Amino acid sequence: MSWNFFDLLDTLFSVSGLFQSGSTSSRLSSDRKSLNYDEKPQKKESKRSKYFTEKVSALALVLATFSFFIVFKDPLPVQNYAQTLVVASLIGTGISLIVFFILYVLELYYFKTLFKLLLFSCSVIAFFVSAVLYIYFRSGFFI
Repeated sequence: MSWNFFDLLDTLFSVSGLFQSGSTSSRLSSDRKSLNYDEKPQKKESKRSKYFTEKVSALALVLATFSFFIVFKDPLPVQNYAQTLVVASLIGTGISLIVFFILYVLELYYFKTLFKLLLFSCSVIAFFVSAVLYIYFRSGFFI
């Protein structure tokens, strides 16, 4: 008589299935049918307002405009003027790319339209470039 381990397990599961109530087994089978490993669990919809992205973008643009006005209202030093603007722009763009990556990891960097993506991205880049220029020219540490 040869014993097969899988036949023994099949028999044990069949016997244990007899002792379960009908509603529990039907509930388990319906859970197994609805369980799809390819799909992510659905998240609750956020309570953000309808124009949240536009409001954040507008705020960033207003702050960037204010900072650019403060920086450029007085003439800038002539020494290495173009190089300073290029380096500050690269630093601001780098900081904004780090912010975009963090938002992407947190799954907050998604947009329904291309216009919203471009508006938000350009306004954040402008904000960080203006912040770097403001810190550079108005702090007095670098001049």
